[in-house]
Amino acid sequence: MTRYALTQCTLYTGYRILSNHALIVDGSTILDVVPTASLPSDLPRQEGSGWVAAPGFIDLQLNGCGGVMFNDAITPDTLSTMHRTNLRSGTTSFLPTLITTSDQAMEQAIAVVDAYRRQYPHRVLGLHLEGPYLNPKRRGIHDGRYVRPADDAMMTQMIEAGPERVRLITLAPEQVSAAQIRRLVEAGIRVSAGHSDANFEAAIAGFEAGIRMVTHLFNAMSPWMGRSPGLVGAAFSRPDVYAGIIVDGHHVHFDSVQLAHRLKGDHLVLVSDATPPVGTAMASFIIGGQEVFYREGKCVSAEGTLGGSALTLIEAVRHCVDQVGLPLAEALRMASLYPARAIGVDQTLGKLAPGYGANVVVFDPHQWTIQGVIDQGQWCPTT
Repeated sequence: MTRYALTQCTLYTGYRILSNHALIVDGSTILDVVPTASLPSDLPRQEGSGWVAAPGFIDLQLNGCGGVMFNDAITPDTLSTMHRTNLRSGTTSFLPTLITTSDQAMEQAIAVVDAYRRQYPHRVLGLHLEGPYLNPKRRGIHDGRYVRPADDAMMTQMIEAGPERVRLITLAPEQVSAAQIRRLVEAGIRVSAGHSDANFEAAIAGFEAGIRMVTHLFNAMSPWMGRSPGLVGAAFSRPDVYAGIIVDGHHVHFDSVQLAHRLKGDHLVLVSDATPPVGTAMASFIIGGQEVFYREGKCVSAEGTLGGSALTLIEAVRHCVDQVGLPLAEALRMASLYPARAIGVDQTLGKLAPGYGANVVVFDPHQWTIQGVIDQGQWCPTT
């Protein structure tokens, strides 16, 4: 079907909650949202069963899933495996995340993302380079052999690639000069502060240079303390700065998530930080040169260091509702509209509205099971 209506769902559009309405899909685009009673009788329908339909989730930090890790196999096939796995949990667009590695691997990732986006521009929205310009004290599971000072030549390659290829880079603001940060920002690349031991003043200086996001809030960064607010305190002090957060119950206490939401509001973004076990029965994998074990929903090294997560965004949304106490509409925005805004794609993604891309997640709000997704206009059942 090139044109059809999604019916018998409660539509969470990103700004309204609509019952007895239908979403009309035309090709890869949302044509309209109309009362169901006004639909033409001859228009084909994809019927729900009282399910929720919302904008497809957008994951800004996805290391791997479905048994693959982008760092380990920087190929189009890896991206396709990640996308297929994502669809089963409602994520229709993502930033493949390459953690700290060599310049050669970063160059390869830029080239692979460029080629892939030429064919599938709404699956992969660009590359997230998480590192290598991090603080060694806060590197977490990242491979310390590759953590290094910022290199102007490599930064020039990122700038020349541009934001359609390198959408986001995580760096430690105290390890990178303000001039280097401004170069990236002026090229349209979003810069996020993370894996950082910056004090409050250094973090604010980074924000003044153009940093507008922090990576996995609370994790691998200087904490908020009474006499030393650190990067966490700096992020809370700036309402224009987005914050990604991993709501799996392991990375951040649910009450800390609630506090963060009170302070950040529509600038708090759900991310998965997912790794290969998602969608598989894997017991262990390699990340940052270390073996990480998947046990009881948590990914940890033998030393107890968290190594990414086994979280999906539908699970993060569920935790926000059931454990944090947020309204469903707000939790859905944290997984779609707010990440779209954070990386500047909110004119085409993140809402159910005429002219937006037809990326939709459809799920049972009682069982939290994904019933299907609309992926660029194509209905894909998942059950």
